[in-house]
Amino acid sequence: MTLTPSLAKLIVSSSPSPAAHEAAREGLLDFLAVTLPVLRGDFPDAGLNSLHQVYRADDPPTRALLLGYVGHALDFDDFHPDFRGHPSVVILPALLALASQRPDINGAHFLDAYVTGVEMSGRLGLAVGSQHYTLGFHNTATLGTIAAAAACARLVHATERQTAVILGIAATQSAGLRAQFGSDVKPLHAGLAAQTAVIATQLTLAGFHGQPDNVLDSFLSTYCAGQQQPEKLISGWGAPWRIISPGLEFKPYPTCGGTHSAADAARALRQEWLQTGNGADVLIAAIERIEVSFPPGGDIAASVRKPNTGVEARFSLEYVIAACLLRGELRLEDFSSAPVATDIAALAESVARCPDFSAPPDELNPAARFHQVTVFLRDGSVLQQRFTRQQSLAIPFDLPAKLRACLPDLTDAKRVELVALSRLENRDSLPRLVDMLFAKQINAASL
Repeated sequence: MTLTPSLAKLIVSSSPSPAAHEAAREGLLDFLAVTLPVLRGDFPDAGLNSLHQVYRADDPPTRALLLGYVGHALDFDDFHPDFRGHPSVVILPALLALASQRPDINGAHFLDAYVTGVEMSGRLGLAVGSQHYTLGFHNTATLGTIAAAAACARLVHATERQTAVILGIAATQSAGLRAQFGSDVKPLHAGLAAQTAVIATQLTLAGFHGQPDNVLDSFLSTYCAGQQQPEKLISGWGAPWRIISPGLEFKPYPTCGGTHSAADAARALRQEWLQTGNGADVLIAAIERIEVSFPPGGDIAASVRKPNTGVEARFSLEYVIAACLLRGELRLEDFSSAPVATDIAALAESVARCPDFSAPPDELNPAARFHQVTVFLRDGSVLQQRFTRQQSLAIPFDLPAKLRACLPDLTDAKRVELVALSRLENRDSLPRLVDMLFAKQINAASL
C-alpha cells in the first residue's frame, strides 16, 4: 500500500484519546478568542470588507474562506512547531463550515476530526522538512490545505477511498507564498486553504473522480527540494497525538511567532532597567543604538524592516523590540491596519539586525532559535538580554487572560458561557457555536 491510501486508512480508523480531546478544546477556545473580535468589528478589517464584496454566497466553501480569513486576521492564532504554521485557523473553519450543514455531527466526533487534522498538519511538516518553508512556501497554506482536508474527511465519515481522493484533490490545489506576509493575502491563505478542503470533500462526496493513489508522493517530491521524508507521515501516527506533543502553541503576543523571543528579551531588558529605579523614559532617551542577533536565517518570517502599518509591524523585529522597550507590552491595537505609532517607529530606526554566524543556520533546527537584544547607551554602558525559543515557551501561558484581553467587554457570565460552549460537551453546543459564528451580526450580547 502506497502513501496516500495508507494515510487514508489511518485517518478513517484511528481513535483520538480523551487527552487529545481536551487539548482540542483548548485549541477551539483560543481560536474563538482571536476570531470573535474581528467578527464583531472590534478591529475593522479592510480586507474583510473587500472579501464580502466578492464572496457573497452563504455556502460551506464561502463560510470556510471567510472564517479562515477572520481567524488569521490578527495573526494571534495558534502555531504548531512540527507544522511550522498555524493549523487551527485552517482546520477549524473548514470543519465548522461543513458542520453548519451537517446537524448529525456531535461534539465528540468534531473533536476527533480536529485532532486528526492537527495530526496530519504536524506530520506533513515533518515530512516536508525545513526546506519547504525556506524555499518561500507558507506552510499554513500549502500543508494546511491537506491537513484540513484530512480533518474534513474524518468529519463526514468518508470511506478510505473517498479520503484518499479528498487528500489528492486538496494537494493538487496547494499554494501560498511567504512573500505575502504583512498583507491581507496572508490571512487569505488560511481562508483559501479551508475553502479548498471543503470543496475537495464536497466534490468527492458528489462522486467527482480524482486519483486515489500516489498524489501525496508526488506532492512531496515536487514541493520539498529532495528533502522529503515520507515515512514521517505514517510512522507512529497518534503515538503521541501531535496536538498533545509537541502540542499547539498559543501566542502570547499578536505578532509573528518569529519575533516572540526578541520581544521577551526586550521586555526583560526593560524590566532590568526599571529595577535600577530609573524610568523607561530615561532609558529611551539614553539609547544610542540597539542590536538584535539571531541564527542565520532566523529572521526569515519577520521580514519587514520598516513597516508602514500595524499589520506590517507584526512581522518587524525592529518594531516589536521598540514597542516592548517603550511600552513594556505588545497590544492588539498597536498592530491594526492603522499607520504605525510614530514613537515606536522612531525608536525602531535604532535597531540593527546582526545575524550570529557562529550559530548553526536556523533552517537546520528552528527549535533552537534565539534572539539577543543589546542596547548601547550614550554613556558607553551596555544592556543585554538573550531568550531562546524554548525559554519563551517556558513562560506560563494564561488562556483565560488572553480571552479577557481579546474580548474585554464580555461579562464574567458571558465568558463562562463561551468557555463552556467551546468544550462541545452538550448536545446543542456545536449547533449553537455554528449559529454564533455564521450569524449575519454578532456582538457581545449575542455571545
